[in-house]
Amino acid sequence: MKRLCLWATLWLLTSTALAESLFEQRLGELTEASLAETQSLLEALEAEGDPRLLPLFDALFNGNLYYRDADQTLVAADPNTGDAPYIGILSGEVIASLNEDNVTKVRVNNRLRRYLNDALARLKLTAPDPAIREAAVNELLTQLNADTIAQLDVLRADEQNAKVQQALDTALNLYTAQSSDQVGARVQAIGELSSSLQNAVRNALARLAEDEDAPEAVQNAAAESLNSIEQKFTFYGYVDQLFFGLSLGSVLLLAAFGLAITFGVMGVINMAHGEMLMLGAYTTFVVQQLMPNAINQSIWVAIPMAFLVAGSVGVLIERCVIRFLHGRPLETLLATFGISLILQQLVRTIFSPLNRRVVAPDWLSGSWQINPALSLTFNRLYILIFALIVFALLVLIMKKTALGLQVRAVSQNRAMAKAMGIKTDWVDALTFGLGSGIAGVGGVALSQLTNVGPNLGQSYIIDSFMVVVFGGVGNLYGTLVAAFSLGVANKFLEPITGTVLATTLVLVFIILFIQKRPKGLFPQRGRAAE
Repeated sequence: MKRLCLWATLWLLTSTALAESLFEQRLGELTEASLAETQSLLEALEAEGDPRLLPLFDALFNGNLYYRDADQTLVAADPNTGDAPYIGILSGEVIASLNEDNVTKVRVNNRLRRYLNDALARLKLTAPDPAIREAAVNELLTQLNADTIAQLDVLRADEQNAKVQQALDTALNLYTAQSSDQVGARVQAIGELSSSLQNAVRNALARLAEDEDAPEAVQNAAAESLNSIEQKFTFYGYVDQLFFGLSLGSVLLLAAFGLAITFGVMGVINMAHGEMLMLGAYTTFVVQQLMPNAINQSIWVAIPMAFLVAGSVGVLIERCVIRFLHGRPLETLLATFGISLILQQLVRTIFSPLNRRVVAPDWLSGSWQINPALSLTFNRLYILIFALIVFALLVLIMKKTALGLQVRAVSQNRAMAKAMGIKTDWVDALTFGLGSGIAGVGGVALSQLTNVGPNLGQSYIIDSFMVVVFGGVGNLYGTLVAAFSLGVANKFLEPITGTVLATTLVLVFIILFIQKRPKGLFPQRGRAAE
């Protein structure tokens, strides 16, 4: 028995090695085959069903398949540029030493492309990755025929993944709804399609509902299912607007935190606060220039650096200007406005007036496709999460640290706090630095959404003041609620009224609201309330 098992193991290893050797041999023949011979080689490779064929066929179809001159190793070029870096077809590893002088392109013509297009569809339907199989089925929804349905029917019997099963059921029902001779079967299939959000299904149902040659029962069923789908699209449209409103609110939140703190403690209207956002964004740009080969990691360096740069500038402004203007709000406003102009011109002198582009890390690019009707962009999603983390840390600092206790004491009663031995000048400087540093961190987030320029902060300073006044001066929870409320209100009004009128309506609402509640949603107690 042991000898039999040994012979079976040896036979399995030998057959696997031979199959691998034959596979590699056929790959090698691709580098020397003529265009007339290439298709037969590809058909033989497809018959083996090796999962490595998908990147091979895809690279060949897109004209990105090459082989290394030194040893005929097949490599795929970068799909975005069609040249270096080159990736080994079998290994999947980047071969950094290759350039266009060391490789030769594998030729392909239109006849091969037609075969490869069909072969790619077949390979994707049986790919090991369920996501690839699901996407392949969805791609076929607009080109269903009897042969395709027969293949999908066979695949449905063996499919184990629930999402792929659902996609296959959608394809089968869609074909039945359009092509079956039995009215009852068509009506039943149309009813099943009411849960699908695929655009191909939506368009097909719209055509069926308006098809005068279709039976009345089919038209009515199609209209009913289409109405159900449209309601789902409307709902997800509202969810998408809510998400964009929250993402706008998160940017306003990061910008308004510093104003809420400095205004609450010092009563200072800082017109240069928008420039702290700008400094944080430019810090991100500079860090990326210093770390060109580590873009994905540079943002983690940029966050503390932006806090330090903007915070240091804030402390410098407070020590050199603001401290001499306590109790003189008009002079303070004019002085900080002048400082904002100086900072803008300084940035123009150093970086030029042109906008600078900050490259988003890979993990901030793309979107989270929840379903065909709703996708959330990663950059806005992470910025929303980041703003909530900053809020939590700021609340922790204000509630659990000595600095937070002193800040709250000074904001409620400066004279009493000074009488109790608190160094109010020191608290003012650190508070101004903290508020400016948080704005700098907000600039890092803002750089992932828009280009960086000298006037970046001016776009958000007025909205930030509205958030602070609406939420209640110096109240962090009020700032949170106000930022998200104004962000969501703007995004829901924009499709109806347009961007400019939406902003105007929000401003009018805040003016009327302040007339009724001058202290905002959550008024601060103590000196700020007075």
